[in-house]
Amino acid sequence: MKTILSTRYVDIPEGVTVEVGRRVVKVTGPRGELERSFRHINVDMCLEGSRLRVDMWFGNKKQLATIRTLCSHIDNMITGVTHGFQYKMRFVYAHFPINVILNERIVEIRNFLGEKRVRRVPLQPGVEAERSATVKDELVLTGNDIGAVSLTASNIHGSTLVRNKDIRKFLDGIYTSEKGPIPQEE
Repeated sequence: MKTILSTRYVDIPEGVTVEVGRRVVKVTGPRGELERSFRHINVDMCLEGSRLRVDMWFGNKKQLATIRTLCSHIDNMITGVTHGFQYKMRFVYAHFPINVILNERIVEIRNFLGEKRVRRVPLQPGVEAERSATVKDELVLTGNDIGAVSLTASNIHGSTLVRNKDIRKFLDGIYTSEKGPIPQEE
């Protein structure tokens, strides 16, 4: 059964501007600008004052679920341009210490399980990486786009998967320990 009209709203905070044209959303805030295309979803989007209205006409149950997803993506874009996103990754090793070197836009992982092979993971555009000053064996990824930051974290984790060994015993790797918006100083 189809629902005639389903509507959801996204609140736009002060200091953030949202532009919508042909289902392409552009969000601008104090940290920068993000743009994303939603042309593959058949919805109507329009600005009503300080909130964005998203309508879907005659959608079935699966199509209606995409409205909430779309609004969540826009909320994440707003959070990205106001606060930014941060992923913290910890190095876990039993015997051979993992050595991570940051070369411009590439993360180099050496001595993983004592292997000679150097693993190189490029950073996604808009993502910055740095070693934590307070915590030993920690890498901090920051950026405005949650998709780019999480994809970089996933690529780093995926490059250190243990192969051809018992993964119950060999727990070495680089794991995401904390994720979310960048904490604001008061």
